[in-house]
Amino acid sequence: MVGEGPKLRDALEPNMNGSQKIFLVEDDLDISRLVRHHLEAAGFRVRSYSSSASVISDAQKERPTLMLLDIMIPGGDGMELCRQIRQSGAPLAGTPIVFLTAKTAEADRIMGLELGGDDYITKPFSPRELVARVKAVLRRCEGPLAPTSINAGDLVIDAGAMTLSVRGETVTTTATEFRLLHYLAQHAGRVFTRDQILDAVWRETTYVSPRSVDVYVRKLREKIEHDPERPRYLKTVRGTGYRFEVPK
Repeated sequence: MVGEGPKLRDALEPNMNGSQKIFLVEDDLDISRLVRHHLEAAGFRVRSYSSSASVISDAQKERPTLMLLDIMIPGGDGMELCRQIRQSGAPLAGTPIVFLTAKTAEADRIMGLELGGDDYITKPFSPRELVARVKAVLRRCEGPLAPTSINAGDLVIDAGAMTLSVRGETVTTTATEFRLLHYLAQHAGRVFTRDQILDAVWRETTYVSPRSVDVYVRKLREKIEHDPERPRYLKTVRGTGYRFEVPK
């Protein structure tokens, strides 16, 4: 691991017992040890990094189940690292990402979601809450969907393979993006409020807000709409929420 001396690397090398591996990118050694201790106590394997230097290359060799990223890290930026992961192509691009950061402003939280984060945890934090939220993200991202294929206009939404095709081209989505699109397309024509969408897609709604739905709808429009400013599929119902329509 670039940026870690031999002693630090030995101190942070995981016990390879659990089946789910988490990459933790955190330059504060005390926080890294604390997070690692609680995640390993919960049954996860953890690989720790103090910088972003070799994270993507290592993840391409052995894809982690989830990445936990600090935003302010040496040699880079956690948000930029998230951007690179999301642009890296399948299967790595779909890896769940949780930000762990001291940046508490709503604008930072929204930016983290827009870049593809699945959750955003601010410091100081409760280790118990952190573990609970990591588990919640994994439940949301790994829970099985009914193995159906939805054909709508130029879209093919294959729930069995969790793949999205737009105008014949495969488009990479995060698990949260895919679940949101699948849910709305499965109920085409029906209007959902943001709270209803949170209950159906996010399930655990303690840590997310209705604003999160707006961010994900905007991201999906950029991926599926010919003109995201004039959407054909994901329609806004003013004062209520969203509706999926199949173009005629």
